Amino acid sequence: MTAVSINIKAKRYPGGAGGKPGHLALSGTRFEVSQNEFVCVLGPSGCGKTTLLNLIAGIDTSYDGKITLSAALSQSLAYVFQTPRLLPWRTAAQNVELAIDRGASSCSSTMDLLAAVGIEKFAANYPGELSLGMQRRVSLARAFARRPSLLLMDEPFVSLDPDAAQELRRLLKQMLAQRPATIIFVTHDHREAVQLADRIIVMSSAPSQVVKQVPVLLRDNQRNDAACVDEFIEENLTEPRQAEQSQST
Repeated sequence: MTAVSINIKAKRYPGGAGGKPGHLALSGTRFEVSQNEFVCVLGPSGCGKTTLLNLIAGIDTSYDGKITLSAALSQSLAYVFQTPRLLPWRTAAQNVELAIDRGASSCSSTMDLLAAVGIEKFAANYPGELSLGMQRRVSLARAFARRPSLLLMDEPFVSLDPDAAQELRRLLKQMLAQRPATIIFVTHDHREAVQLADRIIVMSSAPSQVVKQVPVLLRDNQRNDAACVDEFIEENLTEPRQAEQSQST
């Protein structure tokens, strides 16, 4: 079942003074995402990946094209940004509570979510008292507090050391096993994409298009094996080297 259908003919930012044309970020960007599928959008920095998420989320509505969400997804969407975006005057628990349905048992739901990301002992701490990795855990818990059917994630583990990022990827997969959702996850990290995704959407540089779509048919133990991941990247995500041009010279 198709959960998200994306057909962006063009997304152009306003031009500058003197009639200078605006930046064309996306052009002819088309793909679909199935219900409860984990899709990674992989592309170079500046190719329009964040722009794409903002269009899907409805934060930016100025584009030529059409984005369709299934009825269930349009009612329950969460967005994890590149920065944690926690309210500094609220504790970790209070930041999570902001996203919890008022009809739910607020206290137990909050502590369950904080426990799921391993920081229940820091529920009363303010963001300024938490490391970046811990802030990102709060941000992840807050996203799942909405019980989202669609979760948009914009390089949510960037700027973390490899071990901390790997632990957050593990926690994300663990939470999804208990709280399934459709995921569109932006990254420029090939290994991260292979470890997480059911399918990888490879984007070109701006104006960005879909270059190819790569299913990731690896078992969990293979995704956690560096050699297997490197082999998959080499075979599926690395551009072939330019052929020798001896015949034309």
